[in-house]
Amino acid sequence: MRRKSFALVLGGIMGIGLVLGGCKGPSGSEGSQGAGEVYVYNWGEYIDEEVVSMFEEETGIKVVYDMFETNEEMYPVIEAGGRTYDVVCPSDYMIQKMIENHMLAELNFDNIPNLEHIDPEYLERSKSFDPENKYSVPYCWGTVGILYNTSMVAPEDVPTKWSDLWDETFSGEILMQDSVRDAFMVALKSLGYSMNTSDPGELEQARDLLVKQKPLVQAYVIDQVRDKMIGGEAALGVIYSGEMLYIQEEVANQGLEYSLEYVIPEEGTNVWLDSWVIPSNAKNKENAEAWINFLCRPDIAKMNFEYITYATPNKGAFDLLDEDLKNNKAVFPDIDSLDNCEVFQYLGDEVDTIYNDLWKEVKSN
Repeated sequence: MRRKSFALVLGGIMGIGLVLGGCKGPSGSEGSQGAGEVYVYNWGEYIDEEVVSMFEEETGIKVVYDMFETNEEMYPVIEAGGRTYDVVCPSDYMIQKMIENHMLAELNFDNIPNLEHIDPEYLERSKSFDPENKYSVPYCWGTVGILYNTSMVAPEDVPTKWSDLWDETFSGEILMQDSVRDAFMVALKSLGYSMNTSDPGELEQARDLLVKQKPLVQAYVIDQVRDKMIGGEAALGVIYSGEMLYIQEEVANQGLEYSLEYVIPEEGTNVWLDSWVIPSNAKNKENAEAWINFLCRPDIAKMNFEYITYATPNKGAFDLLDEDLKNNKAVFPDIDSLDNCEVFQYLGDEVDTIYNDLWKEVKSN
């Protein structure tokens, strides 16, 4: 399953290399792309394959589809322009970076009438990285929270705050995200600071807090949080909300005697948004807008939600869901509960270096 990515290996930001979705990637030559094509660059396992076929059948536009694993892998591919893509799905902070570096084209919303189905709440949140909503259309969203095992956490110890991840009661039973901005988000929020701070003093306090927590942590992981928690290997884990439908289904299917519950800590958290954008060097811009418009159609957005399980910002699709899904607060939390939450912002290369250096100190301490 696709994961969010602020992952850091101690040698530097993760770079996995391009993963191809069964099609040859586009070259940079002018004559390589025809009017009946659209070159798509998206996260792995982040679309229902049937949706791609339906788009081709309904529009006559051929989809050439490639995949990436991290925002940091995607960015230099688009920046270099050796492979030209028509439509890409980055995360919030990376969209901001691409806008600031003049890498995106303004959207022609006359070609995207289905934008009307996107809940205005998520267009408003998008303004934190796309101030005038000129470059992006929301695709999926979610939160980061604490997953806990009801058989390993006493009722009086149920976590409600990020600071509960420093409770020595759970020594060796805590899973943290192996991700620089996510880890620092946990520490910064528990200290009452913004997760987008660039203040060196606040960041150093967060580093010291993460170092203090380290003896309590069983492992720093990413994808493994889900499976370790289902397997009863840890009491608490920091996880993305989009994993919750899979987790709930697995707990039921395996007949486990315990449940796994999800909490958004009261200090607030990261509300992330992945959105479709069009690179400024796209060869097939109108086809890219047709792609975005198709994915904003409520029945199509519903299909994608059921495949991906990350929350949809599409109000039309949400209205088509059954009541149990609509009322699943782990997947669709009440907007009121997100008052203390923020969207990650691109802080500039110099600040990124500070975060990365401090994270290395945490990991090597």
